[in-house]
Amino acid sequence: MYSKKFARLAFGLLAESTFISRLTRNVSSKVKPLRSLCSWTVCQHHRQKNLLSNGLTRLNVRTVSRSTLDPAEVRKFQAMASKWWDLQGDFSALHSMNDLRVPFIRDNLLNVHGIQQLGKPLTGLRILDVGCGGGVLSEPLGRLGADVLGIDPVEDSVRTAELHSSYDPELWERVRYQACTLEDLAEEEVEGFHAVVASEVVEHLADLDAFASCCLQVLKPGGSLFITTINKTNLSYVFGIVAAEQLLRIVPSGTHDWEKFISPEDLERLLESFGFYVEAIRGMMYNPLTGAWSWQQSTAINYALHAVKRKEEPQPDRVWAETENLDELGRAARYS
Repeated sequence: MYSKKFARLAFGLLAESTFISRLTRNVSSKVKPLRSLCSWTVCQHHRQKNLLSNGLTRLNVRTVSRSTLDPAEVRKFQAMASKWWDLQGDFSALHSMNDLRVPFIRDNLLNVHGIQQLGKPLTGLRILDVGCGGGVLSEPLGRLGADVLGIDPVEDSVRTAELHSSYDPELWERVRYQACTLEDLAEEEVEGFHAVVASEVVEHLADLDAFASCCLQVLKPGGSLFITTINKTNLSYVFGIVAAEQLLRIVPSGTHDWEKFISPEDLERLLESFGFYVEAIRGMMYNPLTGAWSWQQSTAINYALHAVKRKEEPQPDRVWAETENLDELGRAARYS
């Protein structure tokens, strides 16, 4: 989340087409080995299921928090909970991002489910908005006819969302909010949603394995997962950490942790290891002169991803067989 001042600086530098094209070629040419599928863990339901599955021996198991919640992130957003609907404030770029992310979600869902009702094309679909904040994305999805549940661990943000939606009778029956974590909800809503949305959220989570596992649990087979986030590149470090936080002081120091950023290649591998397949990855850029976002070929800083839950989860014996040949396998990044 960049302020307008910082966005002008970023846009000016990114406009150097030679630099961007070189960076794009470097990103798209990287080929990395497949991530081990044996690092499954976390949501209680899936953790117990894995421990009972055919005595599979898991190698290279990483230490995880078993929770998506990062208390430090909660404190940061607690301080901003009253600012969600200030169109000129800290979240102004998120409001303008709706011009891209809402059609991105709508169109991909329509490709799967078809139009249910003219004027309300998402009628009959249940959508979970993870890290909903003040409801900036939940509300337009509800106006498209979807039954939306927005969840956020910051209670004050949830109250802000409830208050704002209460002014629109059209949303009373379609949008509701709950102060909880994703893993808490996953125990109650097994295969309960047609889609999960996590927009500008994953870079603030404590454990992406927990996130992926719980998303898989709450989605119906064939359900969609939509993510927008920040790439993990030198460019994102320069603009998102050094300039924005340490030099220009546009956002408070510590707003972003570059170690939590994730590249589209790594995010795709992680999701596929949990039983998703990725349909699309698209780069995004914010133009401070117009206050608008646009789709870009380059995913150097921001990108959007659409993944689909496979109708049959990978079986442990098959996973074991596949991981024996990991050293011989590779994957190129996918862009659309």
